Amino acid sequence: MKRRDFVKNTAFSAIGASLLAPFGSLAENRITHFNSEDLTLIPKIKDDYALHFMALGDWGRNGEYDQLEVAKQMGIWGTEHPLDFVISVGDNFYPKGVVSEFDPLWHYSFENIYTAHSLQCDWYPVLGNHDYHSDVDSQIKYGKISRRWDMPARYYSKEISLSKGKDKEDGPVKEDKTPKTKAKALLIFMDTDPFLHEAKADYVETQMAWLNDTFKKASPDVTWKIVIGHHPYHTVGPRINNYDTLTMRKALSQVFEDNKVDIYLSGHEHSLQHLKPEGYTHQFISGAGSELTAVTAGIPESRFEASVHGFMYFSVGPASLNVKAINTEGKVLYETVLTR
Repeated sequence: MKRRDFVKNTAFSAIGASLLAPFGSLAENRITHFNSEDLTLIPKIKDDYALHFMALGDWGRNGEYDQLEVAKQMGIWGTEHPLDFVISVGDNFYPKGVVSEFDPLWHYSFENIYTAHSLQCDWYPVLGNHDYHSDVDSQIKYGKISRRWDMPARYYSKEISLSKGKDKEDGPVKEDKTPKTKAKALLIFMDTDPFLHEAKADYVETQMAWLNDTFKKASPDVTWKIVIGHHPYHTVGPRINNYDTLTMRKALSQVFEDNKVDIYLSGHEHSLQHLKPEGYTHQFISGAGSELTAVTAGIPESRFEASVHGFMYFSVGPASLNVKAINTEGKVLYETVLTR
């Protein structure tokens, strides 16, 4: 090798070593820990709330009656905003529920409709009257097949942490500088159709005993109590004085008052509503997932009513709770904040 080649190669080696040395030290001396959400480029509108969920009802119509359009906007909203889970308030499959966990309607009305990446979160359903026309327990069994359909029983409850920067249910604490709180939200999922049938009185009595026991055993850290069922106990839809509504009002009003239930969330009426009847509890109706029914304006207990396709979006923190009604264009039709 000529002397000048030797000098040149030695110089390049020295330069390369000097450039690579810092990178080598970084690779050797530092260990990083990233979660998938730390690396995603998907934008999310941040807020001060710890828990976020959508509520949707009366939707299972093979994509028809604007079900598909509602689903698309849910996906868009979930991409742009935080979303922990979706609550389905019943009548999940029209016209007569599903006959088994392998019924094709699972694909035609659910899996192939709510396809957005943001909607591949947990779904917590309750049963509606149309679901009762077939094997309702098939919707429980489907949880063994689906990653996101989470219905452990005909009625059930969940306590969810309202600490930011922490997995919502019994997960590891994520290291950040966000102040932690012990506050929790109690969500109770009811099976309301049996209340309308005298032959199921024993079942209803058992469920009501469970409901009262759930309130009694709730953590002292619970700051929000939200009950979910299919049938409303107040409405300005076609069922204002219907047997269904009056039956649920008689069964639930005093229990809600005694236990200071903040929200009763339901469907059955195919519209979006917020009502504040006399007493402690707010009634929200989010049953506009597909076919619509009319609403009546001008009733004093109604704060908002709209017969339009859409869904509701709830944001929950220790001291405040925000609710939005959103249509298929992504427009916020109504927004309210409940505070402690």
